[in-house]
Amino acid sequence: MTVLLIIGGLAGLVVGGELLVRGASRLAATLGLQPVVIGLTVVAFGTSAPELAVGIQAAFDGRADLVVGNVVGSNIYNVLLVLGLSALIAPLLVKQQLVRLDVPLMIGAAVALFVLSLDGSISTIEGLALFAVLLVYLVVLVRMSRREDPEVMAEYAREFSPPPTRDSGTWVRNVGLIALGLLALVLGAQWLVSGAVVAAEALGLSELVIGLTVVAIGTSMPELVTSIIASIRGERDLAVGNIVGSNIFNIMCVLALTAVVAPGGVAVAPAALALDIPFMIAVSVACLPIFFTGHLIARWEGALFVLYGVGYTLYLVLDATSHAALPLFNVVTLALVMPLTILTLGVVTWREVTARRARRS
Repeated sequence: MTVLLIIGGLAGLVVGGELLVRGASRLAATLGLQPVVIGLTVVAFGTSAPELAVGIQAAFDGRADLVVGNVVGSNIYNVLLVLGLSALIAPLLVKQQLVRLDVPLMIGAAVALFVLSLDGSISTIEGLALFAVLLVYLVVLVRMSRREDPEVMAEYAREFSPPPTRDSGTWVRNVGLIALGLLALVLGAQWLVSGAVVAAEALGLSELVIGLTVVAIGTSMPELVTSIIASIRGERDLAVGNIVGSNIFNIMCVLALTAVVAPGGVAVAPAALALDIPFMIAVSVACLPIFFTGHLIARWEGALFVLYGVGYTLYLVLDATSHAALPLFNVVTLALVMPLTILTLGVVTWREVTARRARRS
């Protein structure tokens, strides 16, 4: 029964997110919004809708660890697994000028979450402040989208332009898709949270670990599907923008609004503050040199992301079960994998900077 709840919940979240994105993007287009604005706002929010549904449901159930684990874990897996797998399918070009704003804001949001969590919780006022910054960011995005180059504008138009009809039947269908999507999200969130809590108790795992793994990976499915499809179609800017935008929404909308509606805000466990949130910051910062070097996420960089995603999951499982292999795993990671990765990224960044200086001279 628990397995069925989790599977049914994940299915409801994936289907609900897809219906919500489809209905909302088409409705926004009939209202006259540009495709680039729809892609950067409606779609980014829609792919974060499963996290929001799970977060609010868990908050009202008093499951704060699931809330934080869901958001932090989703942001980690969005970069390491979703972006990594997309880059393995096809190297991802990072040509949008908007990424210059989005990636620093994604890092800033992660750092802000860490700072605000130092007292052990995200309060209602802090949630409102995060959401206010998000609104400012959306206004800036809309203004910047008007100056985007024609190639990127055409890319968004191909992806998000709906059929040109605006009759009453179209409105009804779009509103119906939104309503069905919201219903599926609510039911899926309820089933997933219930199943995750039972699974955590049965396996002897904490709700934080369940939130960081099963729930986080499950709620990242819309981002995974959207990015992989965009990568296969050659819409590589969309694959990157979807991930970065979703990570921003997860912190500044999902966690922020959950803190607003939850009585007393959202508590942050010391374990998340000690490891998971700093790791999320590190993953976000790692995007800077990779996005910077040639504006390309190569296949080897995607493979590196996936490797770290698998390693992070393995660490969570070994630590939660107090497995005997944990000390060896830590030694190998700290003494070998991490230094080699930092050295490789450093060399690649240095070569890129040297090449740019040579071109200028």
